[in-house]
Amino acid sequence: MTRGNEDSRRKRNRCFLFIAAGIILQTIIILLFVVFVMRIKTPKVRLDSVAVDSLTANSSPSSPSFKVQINALVTVKNKNFGHYKFEGSKVTFSYKGTAVGEGTIAKAKAKAKKTKKINVTVSLNSNKVSSHSQLSSDLSSGNLTLTAYAKLDGKVHLFKVIKKKKSANLNCTVHVDTKAKVVHVLTCK
Repeated sequence: MTRGNEDSRRKRNRCFLFIAAGIILQTIIILLFVVFVMRIKTPKVRLDSVAVDSLTANSSPSSPSFKVQINALVTVKNKNFGHYKFEGSKVTFSYKGTAVGEGTIAKAKAKAKKTKKINVTVSLNSNKVSSHSQLSSDLSSGNLTLTAYAKLDGKVHLFKVIKKKKSANLNCTVHVDTKAKVVHVLTCK
């Protein structure tokens, strides 16, 4: 009889050992899932490219001015495992802190682990730039430096259950060569 009790106790212990190992393994899998999949990152917004469609510039010291039509490609890179749904926004181009043009970023959705590309057409002009600024010397040198800023407010949706608000910022510097009528440097932070 002691041999039979010993065998059944051994089987019971082995069963408890397998159950405990299974619980530990499931806990490790859940922890890895939470750490790597459920962590919500802020999407990245950048100007991917900027093309000058038309440009007219007057570099005279008495009344310097410019009028530029640009076509910008805005990219929203979503690194999350859920889609990022964002509201419509404005991208503002400015010269030395003064807004010179504004374009519209339409409401859209960037799919999980994908990059959404949005074309934005912007008309820029120097009407709001004060006459005592460096505009004349910048236009004479052929280098017009503009900054672009936008803020996208939206939500990351994970598994249609978890929704987390995230705001992505676009902050780029565009150097336009007014003589060649091209963008020669584009940097984003």
